[in-house]
Amino acid sequence: MTTPPDIFSYRPYWAKRFGIAPELPISRIEMEQLGWDSCDVILVTGDAYVDHPSFGMAIIGRLLEAQGFRVGIIAQPNWTSIADFQQLGRPNLFFGITAGNMDSMVNRYTADRRPRSDDAYTPNAVAGRRPDRSVTVYAQRAREAFKNVPIVLGGIEASLRRIAHFDYWSETVRRSVLVDSKADLLIFGNAERAVVALAHRLARGELIGDIRDLRGTAWMTRREVPNGWIEVDLSAVKAPQRVAAQRNPYETEPNCPLGTAIAKPEFRSAARALTVVRLPSFEQVRDDSISYAHASRLFHLETNPSNARALVQAHGERDVWLNPPPIPLTSAEFDRVYELPYSRRPHSSYGDARLPAWEMIRHSVNIVRGCFGGCTFCSITEHEGRVIQSRSEDSILREVADIRDRAANFTGTISDLGGPSANMWRLNCGNPRAAAACRRLSCLYPDICRNLNTDHAPLIQLYRKTRAVTGVKRVLIASGVRYDLALRSPAYIRELVMHHVGGYLKIAPEHTEFGPLSKMLKPGIERFDRFQELFDRYSREAGKEQYLIPYFISAHPGTTDVDMLQLALWLKQHGFRLDQVQAFLPTPLALASAMYHSERNPLKPVTSNSERVFVVRGERQRRLQKAFLRYHDPENWPLLRQALKDMGRADLIGNGKRHLIPLEKSPQLPFFKGGFKAPAPASSSRKFAHSAAKKPRHSHPLKKGR
Repeated sequence: MTTPPDIFSYRPYWAKRFGIAPELPISRIEMEQLGWDSCDVILVTGDAYVDHPSFGMAIIGRLLEAQGFRVGIIAQPNWTSIADFQQLGRPNLFFGITAGNMDSMVNRYTADRRPRSDDAYTPNAVAGRRPDRSVTVYAQRAREAFKNVPIVLGGIEASLRRIAHFDYWSETVRRSVLVDSKADLLIFGNAERAVVALAHRLARGELIGDIRDLRGTAWMTRREVPNGWIEVDLSAVKAPQRVAAQRNPYETEPNCPLGTAIAKPEFRSAARALTVVRLPSFEQVRDDSISYAHASRLFHLETNPSNARALVQAHGERDVWLNPPPIPLTSAEFDRVYELPYSRRPHSSYGDARLPAWEMIRHSVNIVRGCFGGCTFCSITEHEGRVIQSRSEDSILREVADIRDRAANFTGTISDLGGPSANMWRLNCGNPRAAAACRRLSCLYPDICRNLNTDHAPLIQLYRKTRAVTGVKRVLIASGVRYDLALRSPAYIRELVMHHVGGYLKIAPEHTEFGPLSKMLKPGIERFDRFQELFDRYSREAGKEQYLIPYFISAHPGTTDVDMLQLALWLKQHGFRLDQVQAFLPTPLALASAMYHSERNPLKPVTSNSERVFVVRGERQRRLQKAFLRYHDPENWPLLRQALKDMGRADLIGNGKRHLIPLEKSPQLPFFKGGFKAPAPASSSRKFAHSAAKKPRHSHPLKKGR
């Protein structure tokens, strides 16, 4: 893996003479006010335009502006015609198309496939301002508006659809988004390196069809492997094996429960960089779910930037080609990206309209990218990757001061210092040789890797320095805390609980039973119990009444009704009353989605007789599992009574302390720890908790908490 050039080392494009725009233009009038006759790059997004580093289009737009390019924004265009796509004129270099911070289907529909009533990324939260599968629709309209302008896809929706993928909303396997959108190039993952290099090369006159060496990019090509490349054909459904004639650089460690593979040092060479792995074709994975699970496993084993090989997947007579993932940003590059001249507010054209997504994060600071937890239901792996990218302490403190000085209505509270996980800042593999060779799916499961640096002392120091910034009264941690990792540092837990919890802290045990936890790659519930003991102890020391907000998922692959019953009994025993709960939503490319579709376990080598995974299907069964999470809700009692009888557990129906739900003819009294009784006086305090937010945890800058 060669070291790429610093993304800020390129010679600026000539248009840098126009200077910095107060906000990137969204109309011809604004372009004229800036003295522009055209845009070099036009970004089309499904979100409202917010010039804040928690929004992807703002990062890419300001980064390209820093390179000297003139960047315009088309936010939430009317996709039923080409008029909005023509409003800024023809871009000189390319259209950049993104659905926004969230996948458009996750944004628009619940886990039950019902339309959502609001959209946090739209002014006044109005729903319906983006089409289904926005990336594809926007790319098609842009192509109609200007026939020969290059179309480049990016963002989470494109990342999750870069190869053939299971689509939960249609219950089918769909082709790569490149096929349906007819885009010229797709940039997956964090796009800074690729988009900067691409813009400069197009500006120098290169054709987009000739730019095929950028990491983190995918495109359509003819069904042939270029000269000098070695193809490793793993499209057959069998355990991946070493093929000497093809010099397969990997072998599997037999004792690793996740099938961890290590790249042998002698093959980590320039010659190995010209190795491409052939995945099962679109037609294979469409027609055979076992092939789909096999392809999913192969895909996830090629995600470490240090040793990942190129991938290729046939779609009819053509191939989708994926280069290896992008090289993570250095801390210096990461700092500069987040310190570009953002206005930190929505575009002025929105006036006084509310933008819930911005209101939620406007006083927060993103300090980290990536997650090495490897949860199978989460999209972070497919988008941001497992390698942690951390900003420097000085850069974070400068942003905190900037918020204090510039943010409207700042009252002294920083709402979050976080990212995909709150406590992975500066935590990376402590063994560079192992990191370069590793292909583990998780650094934390089944146990924390011995090579992982788990020292939370720098993060504790960061918290203290942030609290000491003049004008800052409180610093809250709103991102989810990886509690099994935090247990390695009781001092961190104490610091967190004593100073940074605003009454509630988000924690994600997800379940209590081994079956579903083993398919999620989550630790046992005993670690949550240990964390709660420390949380309660330090809360008492601080003299504060504080609560944990546990996230739980129903209907995840591997979860039986008996598992959900055990979880409900655990919730009752611990006195948790969940408000909002989350049913599993299969997102494209996730390993858990492969389990859902194939009913096989891709965490192990996939064969025709490999491990089966129990999957919950059908609305009634999904409603039942969700009802177990809210067993205290009278609306769920009829469904649960029948289920308990069918399960032979009618002994749990009654009005005593040992019962889960009351008898049918009992008055509908609220449930409290120990049983059912009349409501307590309003002044008394009870332990309660909300579970996961209505929208699933997802890899995008706004929704940092997992």
